Amino acid sequence: MTNLEVLPIEEVCPPAHEGPGAGPCLQLWPAREVPLGGVRAMKVSRTLPQRGLPTVGAWCFLDSFGPERVAMSVLPHPHTGLQTVTWPLLGTIRHRDSVGSDVLVRPGELNIMTAGQGVSHSEFAVLPEPGGEGADGPSGQLPLQRGLQLWVALPKHERHRTAAFEQHRELPRVTGEGYAATVMVGSFAGTTSPATMFSPIVGADFSCSGRVSLPLNPDFEHAVLVLDGGLSLDGQEVLPGPLGYLGTGRSSLELDALPGTRFVLLGGEPFEEELLMWWNFVGRTHAEIEEFRRDWEDQARLPDSAAAAARFGLVRGHGPEAGREAGRIPAPPLPGVQLRPRRRF
Repeated sequence: MTNLEVLPIEEVCPPAHEGPGAGPCLQLWPAREVPLGGVRAMKVSRTLPQRGLPTVGAWCFLDSFGPERVAMSVLPHPHTGLQTVTWPLLGTIRHRDSVGSDVLVRPGELNIMTAGQGVSHSEFAVLPEPGGEGADGPSGQLPLQRGLQLWVALPKHERHRTAAFEQHRELPRVTGEGYAATVMVGSFAGTTSPATMFSPIVGADFSCSGRVSLPLNPDFEHAVLVLDGGLSLDGQEVLPGPLGYLGTGRSSLELDALPGTRFVLLGGEPFEEELLMWWNFVGRTHAEIEEFRRDWEDQARLPDSAAAAARFGLVRGHGPEAGREAGRIPAPPLPGVQLRPRRRF
């Protein structure tokens, strides 16, 4: 999925060590609602990046969407310097990219796309035939869509690597007293996901009820996003909506969960590099962002140029014959200002 804001701002994400200090905490960072492609399109709740909390470990972007009956329709668009992590909760998504992937991803399955020096991709909801398999009722109305889209920043020694894609249809599970978890990426409680990542990290989807104790890596900073139900931790209530930032230095997380609670745990070693994020690009300087944008626009302006297509490639199936799936997403204009780094918190 892409950031489809018409006037995206450049986000300066300072290194994690520029914060006020390490240690456990609980801070609730509210989500903001963002329309993906206009007022009639799917709306998402964005909890990363925040002005005072740009990253959690290497996690630098988090959108949650749905449940909603909207036909997701995201035309080809570019990425650099990051990995996209797609985790559907309801509905099926078709992913196509410029490295030749064309796959369906369903709840419980994981898509990881490593942009590296540049990649492009599209995502479309799979619409069932009326009355057919996957149709919701005899009218064949749109299926419910719900999911998470996350980005992970690539460290400097990996950010120019060749683009790649992988899908994992079976992921490891961890169970403990009062909880069960799917380890999406990284490691939790001695169990490691097969997904290829490039920095110490964790991402896990939990179902839990009652009093729960979760082992954590004290070298990581962590955050939780409640999807359903609610948690009580550190004497505070955490409900669906805001991102609960937990700080560093925790070797365990003690919580009480309402019945039917589901939440995502994110974490990783504090990211020690300054990032510059704009639209769908993660870079390090304003000049880099300008170059990424120019290369993407040149690809449309000079379609027969091998040089223009070299960075982002082409997504098959989106030519003039593709009907509603024809086209691409143009880059918005850059803001006409130079940036000054901001401190965390």
